[in-house]
Amino acid sequence: QVQLVESGGGSVEAGGSLRLSCVASGMTDRYVMAWFRQAPGKEREGVAVFVSDGITRYADSVKGRFTIGHDNAQNTLYLEMNRLSPEDTAIYYCAAAPQVLWESQLRPNAYDYWGQGTQVTVSS
Repeated sequence: QVQLVESGGGSVEAGGSLRLSCVASGMTDRYVMAWFRQAPGKEREGVAVFVSDGITRYADSVKGRFTIGHDNAQNTLYLEMNRLSPEDTAIYYCAAAPQVLWESQLRPNAYDYWGQGTQVTVSS
């Protein structure tokens, strides 16, 4: 049973930084892992994808500000978020799937496993 547990959310002023973590357990092989977010009244959207070292993907809205990474030894997925703006306010979710087609990597319905989410609030 794959389990994902996020942490690291919080409140920060615009221009600030946060680092989210997602500890994964129960994975018997390499999975595609990703971060999604959902703001109030909006659909869940893909933020960043980690396929393997050197293969990552970002939504246009976060390119150059967010960095996704993975620590194999700790089975932990990270999301380093810099230059945060109020538009980044959302619940952030970690997701995983054994395989994801390239064209589906930023779509929520491509992922099988989800964490409970962690709230990120950015004030102006």
